[in-house]
Amino acid sequence: MRRITTTVLLSSVLLLSGCASDKRADSLDHTMIAYANAVRWDGFESAYLFVDPKVRDAHPLTDLDRERFKQVQVSDYDDGNGPIAAGENEVRQVVHISLTNVHTQTVRTIVDRQLWHYDQAKNHWWLESGLPDLNQ
Repeated sequence: MRRITTTVLLSSVLLLSGCASDKRADSLDHTMIAYANAVRWDGFESAYLFVDPKVRDAHPLTDLDRERFKQVQVSDYDDGNGPIAAGENEVRQVVHISLTNVHTQTVRTIVDRQLWHYDQAKNHWWLESGLPDLNQ
């Protein structure tokens, strides 16, 4: 009887951890799509809301940063193979972003190396690496 109880308990724990992992993966998928859409269509001000609040507090956007982001339009957002696990609650992603300068119409591509962290308490992924560096 004890062996059956242990087996049932172990199965329940594994099932629940699988659900938690599915929930985390679903949350990551939704976050990645929403972030890409924010960068591509809404602009970097909207994308800034995906940055971890602790990072935003430590490194707030300056007026100069905001002006630089206004000078470009994203014409392509290529996340390649998507995110890769970098730890239990972290993923990394390399994204190529094509930018068009709104004044000169020149196009250039930058590489954005993203680090995302999962907040288990809020079931939310936060961008820890900040917004892309436009000065590459």
